[in-house]
Amino acid sequence: MELSNGNKHKEEETTLDYDPNAVPWWTSCRLALAVLGFFGFLNVYALRINMSIAIVCMVNHTAIKGLEAAANTSSNGTIISASEASRCGLLTTDESGNLTTTSKNADGEFVWEEQTQGFILGSFFWGYLLTQIPGGWLATKIGGKRIFGYSMLLATIATFLTPVGAQTHYVFLIVLRVIVGIASGVCYPSMHAIWGNWAPPMERSKLVSFTYAGAQVGNVVTFPLAGMLCKYGFAGGWPSIFYVLGILSMVWFVLWMIFVSDSPNQHRRISHAEKSYIAHSLSRTSKDEENKSVSVPWCNFAKSMPVMAILVANITTDWGLYTLLTKIPSYMSDVLHLDIQANGLYSALPYLVLWLTINASGWLADFLQSKGCMSLVVTRKSFTLFGMLVPAVLLIGLGYVDCTQPNVAITLLVLGVSLSGAQYSGWVVNHMDIAPAFAGVLFGISNSIAAVTGFLSPVVAGVLTEEKTRENWQKVFYVAAGVYVFGAVFYAIFASGTVQAWAVTKETTEHGEEVNVELLDYKATNGTKKDLENGGASDADPIV
Repeated sequence: MELSNGNKHKEEETTLDYDPNAVPWWTSCRLALAVLGFFGFLNVYALRINMSIAIVCMVNHTAIKGLEAAANTSSNGTIISASEASRCGLLTTDESGNLTTTSKNADGEFVWEEQTQGFILGSFFWGYLLTQIPGGWLATKIGGKRIFGYSMLLATIATFLTPVGAQTHYVFLIVLRVIVGIASGVCYPSMHAIWGNWAPPMERSKLVSFTYAGAQVGNVVTFPLAGMLCKYGFAGGWPSIFYVLGILSMVWFVLWMIFVSDSPNQHRRISHAEKSYIAHSLSRTSKDEENKSVSVPWCNFAKSMPVMAILVANITTDWGLYTLLTKIPSYMSDVLHLDIQANGLYSALPYLVLWLTINASGWLADFLQSKGCMSLVVTRKSFTLFGMLVPAVLLIGLGYVDCTQPNVAITLLVLGVSLSGAQYSGWVVNHMDIAPAFAGVLFGISNSIAAVTGFLSPVVAGVLTEEKTRENWQKVFYVAAGVYVFGAVFYAIFASGTVQAWAVTKETTEHGEEVNVELLDYKATNGTKKDLENGGASDADPIV
């Protein structure tokens, strides 16, 4: 049976069992979920990047003693000329007219070579790679609440043990970082699965963007906090980083398990109006909660170009961001020659503005769609292109500044990283547009493959910057920019905003007749606010 859009909407309007004007926002359970999710990802990233700062003050960087070494090396072993060291303020002249170092960085207790440090920093991603797809699959089967919650509990325990692991043997430390990666790998897919049951289409960008923006606040908080604890913390300085962040994560775990539900139907405190509103807006694309044996269309994933577009966008974005995420502290030290406390402060700035960009773009994307200014697919492509191409240009410019232009370098770095946040209203939320019922699995697949860049991009950056000069850092930024451009072009060609035919569930009409929603010509591409109240978009184009 095929229904026209006009008749379909007229029929639906008469069957609404809630008042759209009574649906809450500021006191809503979906906003409360976004807030708890926000703090969840703040903790995810705090546990994820703490080692990038801690390792700087854990390692003993001094390999050559004496005045001659001070005149030819920076405080972290970077080979530079005496003239450059003087120009950057690393050397001064004592009362006898001799050159001496001005560095105030204190060396740590561990003598780990660059290769060992690379293994320690990259080991997180070995574990992170393994659990993306299983995490998404499990979240689809049993719900994302428990998957997200208990995985963070495991990561928290491993974080508490990190100081013991480091002082025992670096191999033990690597194992603990792998465990943190394994636990963290399920977080995004499980949260995507939860939002597949909670996020109405016309609120999807701002709800999901706000949630994942917690990751950037995690960066903002962790960089300066870890830098401060390195110098002034208890238990010898750097161990306090892992104890403090572990305690905060444990508090979040308790709150998450108490207040979060996998779906509106399972929530004990949600209002009738909000539950009905969410259920109605997702009625065509949400899976049956009673059917835990839902079949995942794996083969259709592999053959879908919209899925491939998300995958490529995910890989190319992660390459650029992982390069910066793991190498910003080194860049600050190698090129700008900032000490560890300033390093932590300045490294956090890009992520503070990134957090603002993610939230602003989410609200803007939903606003443009609700006013009919942009279709869903145009919105996703526009925000993705902006979030890739503009940072690519800025990253190239970043490579042409030196230690005499720290303000210029920091400005370009802040803009280059932060403007990529527009992508959170682009490809990041696109899984829910094309397959809401399988958003967790799809995110697990794309993020799993993209996670490979977590240990490849730092290695490439390390090889290119073996001699830590400005010219070699230019190569790192050129590579990242080129990867960004490729991802932007591919996504612009193949991305879609349409619910795919293989992702559409079946409905039953009021007469009991089963109807495949594909026959209803349902498409989410050009939805408006009025269409949302009617349960979907009014566009009559077929599903593609």
